[in-house]
Amino acid sequence: MIKVGIIGATGYAGQELVRILLSHKYADIVWYGSRSYIDKKYSDVFGNMFKLVDSTCLDDNMEALANEVDVIFTATPQGLCASLVNEAILNKVKIIDLSADFRIKDVSVYEQWYGITHKSPQFIDEAVYGLCEINREDIKKARLVANPGCYTTCSILSAYPLMKEGLIRPQSLIIDAKSGTSGAGRGAKVDNLYCEVNENIKAYGVTSHRHTPEIEEQLSYAAGEPVVINFTPHLVPMNRGILVTAYADLTADVTWQKLRSVYEKYYGGETFIRLLDENVCPQTRWVEGSNFVDINFKVDPRTHRVIIMGAIDNLVKGAAGQAVQNMNLMFGLDESEGLMLVPMFP
Repeated sequence: MIKVGIIGATGYAGQELVRILLSHKYADIVWYGSRSYIDKKYSDVFGNMFKLVDSTCLDDNMEALANEVDVIFTATPQGLCASLVNEAILNKVKIIDLSADFRIKDVSVYEQWYGITHKSPQFIDEAVYGLCEINREDIKKARLVANPGCYTTCSILSAYPLMKEGLIRPQSLIIDAKSGTSGAGRGAKVDNLYCEVNENIKAYGVTSHRHTPEIEEQLSYAAGEPVVINFTPHLVPMNRGILVTAYADLTADVTWQKLRSVYEKYYGGETFIRLLDENVCPQTRWVEGSNFVDINFKVDPRTHRVIIMGAIDNLVKGAAGQAVQNMNLMFGLDESEGLMLVPMFP
């Protein structure tokens, strides 16, 4: 059994980690870390865990935790993991960080967009960006994985094959994304109150959302040149889900079938990427509660553009599910272990 510790177990992503790992054949959660609920029963924080989890919440002492487990998930705000990790800990345990601390390779870019000083930049080069479908072999050898953000997972996977094959003009990419409110975390915020969100949709972080440099960096690797994009997220009145609609100029006259063959080249054998039939648009309802990514696209010959569409559950493939997928790779397990979750409907 893989002994698991979770720091940040009482946030939305942390609770989703618990939900998934409770059904994992080879994982045993031994540490439910939570700075806000120390000594409180986990099932008192999340009633859905009643009679499933009897453990009490512990603190976020990574030094002590590293002596008790094989892998640590840090589902915490930006800056915490970087402030706790050190060489001695990484020599004992694998870490999968769900924050942005190790996603961006240029520390100055991280500090600019997140507005904080990076506490352990010496580990940035070593950290592997945990997008399993693209970096699988590197993840298998990693001791520190930077779990991608939710918007970034959906945006990058949707556009990656066309960017990699040079079929879209890199600087023309515009990404419009919409997320449910759980993407903002469990902390109390006025903007997330029921009366603020219900019957409303709004753009936010326009030109300044923190996932922008992460998307640009990863797509730059695919394009082989710097990529600068417009990325605009929106908050919609639902609990879960992300829908990405992206627009890009094509570099050649192509048919839907031609582009489909490119997606098949990269994703045809992937368990968690579902390429939809022609004229079927992704919907968040069909991925809710699952680790699937639904992708499709439409060629617009009139404007010589392609419209790329993707849908994920932000808490599963966009956070906890992808983190478990990374864990499976790091420990030599079947990548889908614990993750064959049937999407919930209604």
